[in-house]
Amino acid sequence: MRVVVQRVQQAQVSIDGQVHGDIQQGLVLLVGFTTGDGAAELDYLVHKILNLRIFSDADGKMNLNVQQIGGAILSVSQFTLYADTRHGNRPSFIDAGDPAVARQLYTQFNQHLAATGVRVATGEFGADMQVSLVNDGPVTICYDTNQK
Repeated sequence: MRVVVQRVQQAQVSIDGQVHGDIQQGLVLLVGFTTGDGAAELDYLVHKILNLRIFSDADGKMNLNVQQIGGAILSVSQFTLYADTRHGNRPSFIDAGDPAVARQLYTQFNQHLAATGVRVATGEFGADMQVSLVNDGPVTICYDTNQK
């Protein structure tokens, strides 16, 4: 499982010109799954993301997590995180998880995040989405459960 985390001032995802999900200050998550991902990967990344201290405290140090600032999360599925670009110029997505399994994992991931009390907005799995955001910092953190 791979997640790219971006600290944002605001963000939204649109589908067919209509806003599907939006947040103010918080995190944008680009989420991808591979074969073999399951509950252990979900639990690990939910814990890591919710406890990620990348928001500034009163002294300007990155010491606070998304819950401590009352922030929200915009979660967007993105199978292209598993692009293999080693050969040629056209990426291969053979390492991306089966869409039916990935859809279930994406739904469970978002439910686990929301169960903690953080507001979670989402895109739509498999849809052609347009994501706009104001990256704050910029701060971008990448997680890969194969590198934990």
